[in-house]
Amino acid sequence: MGPRAKAITPLAIVIGVLSFLWTEFALNFTFHWVTAGDLGNGLELPKNFHLVLPTAFIAWGMFFAAGGDNAAFGKVLTACIIGSVGALVVMPLAFKTADLPDFWGIALWVGVGAFVLVMILILGDWYYVAGTFPAFAAVFLWWIATGLDGWAPNGGGTANDVPTIVGSLTKGLLSGDPAAAKAGFGAFAGILSTPWAMVWLSSLVSLICGCILGILSAKLAAALTPKPAAAAEAA
Repeated sequence: MGPRAKAITPLAIVIGVLSFLWTEFALNFTFHWVTAGDLGNGLELPKNFHLVLPTAFIAWGMFFAAGGDNAAFGKVLTACIIGSVGALVVMPLAFKTADLPDFWGIALWVGVGAFVLVMILILGDWYYVAGTFPAFAAVFLWWIATGLDGWAPNGGGTANDVPTIVGSLTKGLLSGDPAAAKAGFGAFAGILSTPWAMVWLSSLVSLICGCILGILSAKLAAALTPKPAAAAEAA
C-alpha cells in the first residue's frame, strides 16, 4: 500500500463507519423512536422535531472544506448557527409579505438574507461566509420539502391527525385524483409537514450533529493513521 493510500484509508474507514451509525440513528430516531403515530406501513409519523439525515452531511463536508481541524469546527459551527438563524428570521417574513401562490415574498427576503450574510464579513476573518450559505439553504430546503408552513395552505403542521391524513391520501391514490388527497403539500403528500419554527430547530440540531461527526472523524482518523516514525520502524 502506497503512502497516499495509507494516509487516506483510516479516514475513509472512520467516515464510512460514522456514516453508517449516523444514518441508522437518524432514521430510527425520526421514524421509529421519537414519533407521533403509526402510519400503518411499518413506519411511524415523525414528530415536529426530528433529525434530518442529509443535513448533517452538509455540515460534515463543510468541516473538511474549512480545514478539518479544531479551528474548522469552530468556524463551521458558528456558520451553521448564523446561517440557520438567518433562515429562521427570513421564513416568517417571507410568507407574511406574500403567500401562496406568489413567490416574490420568499425571493425578496432570501435576497435580503443573502445580502446580510455576506455583509457580516466586515466584522472580521473569523466569519466563514462559505459555511453560512449552505446552512441557510439547508433550512430552506427542509422548509420547502416539508410543506412551506405559513406560505402554503395545509402545509406545515397538517400531519397531526394520522388516520385522516393516511385515509385521505389513500383515497386520492386509489381514485387517481390527486386533488382528493388532502394531506397537505409536504413530503410524502403532507406526512412530513412541519411548522416552520420546528424546521429550523430540526435543521440546526442536524447541522450541529454534522459538525460533531466532522471533528470526531478527524480525531479518530488521526489516532488510527500510522505516524511517520512508527511506519519507518514497521518497514
